[in-house]
Amino acid sequence: MENLFNWYALYTRQSWEKKVADLLTAKSIENYCPLNRVYREWSDRKKIISVPLFTSYVFVRIDKKDQFQVRSTPGAINFVYWLKKPAIIRDDEIALIKKFLGEYENVQLEKITVQNGETVRVTNGALRGQEGIVMSASGKMVKVKLPSLGFMMMAEVNSSDIEFLKQKAV
Repeated sequence: MENLFNWYALYTRQSWEKKVADLLTAKSIENYCPLNRVYREWSDRKKIISVPLFTSYVFVRIDKKDQFQVRSTPGAINFVYWLKKPAIIRDDEIALIKKFLGEYENVQLEKITVQNGETVRVTNGALRGQEGIVMSASGKMVKVKLPSLGFMMMAEVNSSDIEFLKQKAV
């Protein structure tokens, strides 16, 4: 049976991610605004602050019929589209973002284009059990591909904590 509720990426006005998330919560609409813990330094103080990981994006978990209610939220611009339909974000990708942000600070995003690579499974750490495509590896830096969003999250992972599932196509 098809899932009635799916995650969608909602494009927001610049710097309105947290406001839109709060307004959606007030409407009882399930949402997720991934916040990155970032160290900031000013002339008079140093502090770790929470900033949206995805600039101008909030994720909503809704039934298709609720799209108008979400779109009519102040600060919401529109859904991110793929093949002329609002792009559905897989539950496991939202779970991976949550897990990644729970374990790491100063997470960086890098916009990607789809590429082929080796399929791996992480065997240890916060991403244990997650499968993905290796986009690049340099020292201990591994890039985890999130295909539905077109982004990669990057963090240090020991190469001994990765097992190869398939050989790269030549």
